[in-house]
Amino acid sequence: MSFRYAICNETFADWPHERVCEFVAATGYTGLELAPFTFAPRVTDLSAARRAEIRRQAESRGLSVVGLHWLLAKTDGFMVTSPDADVRKRTGGYLAELARCCRDVGGDVLVLGSPMQRRIPPGATRAQAEDYALDCLTHVLPELDRQGVYLGLEPLAPAEADFLQTAAEGKHLMDRLGHPRVRLHLDVKAMSSEAKPVPEVIREFAPWVQHFHANDANRRGPGFGATDFVPIFRALKDVKYPGWVSVEVFDYTPDPETIARESLRHMRECEARA
Repeated sequence: MSFRYAICNETFADWPHERVCEFVAATGYTGLELAPFTFAPRVTDLSAARRAEIRRQAESRGLSVVGLHWLLAKTDGFMVTSPDADVRKRTGGYLAELARCCRDVGGDVLVLGSPMQRRIPPGATRAQAEDYALDCLTHVLPELDRQGVYLGLEPLAPAEADFLQTAAEGKHLMDRLGHPRVRLHLDVKAMSSEAKPVPEVIREFAPWVQHFHANDANRRGPGFGATDFVPIFRALKDVKYPGWVSVEVFDYTPDPETIARESLRHMRECEARA
């Protein structure tokens, strides 16, 4: 098997979407993952015509739009774990609109990271926060079915989030939601904070993984730090992971072009060695 490689568009800062598509395709990626805030303050500001244009510009260069991530970043008034039922309902409704947008641009997965919008509320317990999240996410489930879109629950390291910090916690919330379109999303940087080695986490949770982010534990691209991707790719091969391997970085040095080129080169080299 050979992996399908994608990269997240916010890597390219303020580049126009068309330029991003041209460069990503020319570099050798076949997928592009989108952060909604790179197009508009809210996804509801994106017209049907603009959504169609975003999709057309990618597909005309041979790229598939993988899906959306950073779903609630740079928005106000949304909180998955809010103690306020109205806020939870409003957040779930916005996630439903993100599912519609995801399908409009050609994608089929929503990556629920957004750590600032899923914090444990002051005075609440972790169990209460989980109940709040469960209630919030029930509001998006019907739209996942209608649009044929998956919701990927993304565990994040304790340095980034105080809720949903491990793959086991993500699987527990997934089980409580009990919906076939709610799955797990795994991220190398986040898994690097777990007690088990990254390859072991991949093997343990492989049956429930919908999507995968490749990055170094140092928040840079694959090959820009000490994380060994050979055993990671070996684990992905062993479990026959069928999805995308999408590069997501948080340190944008030295520049978008180098990040994209060297990350892909390194991943292909490690895949061959695996």
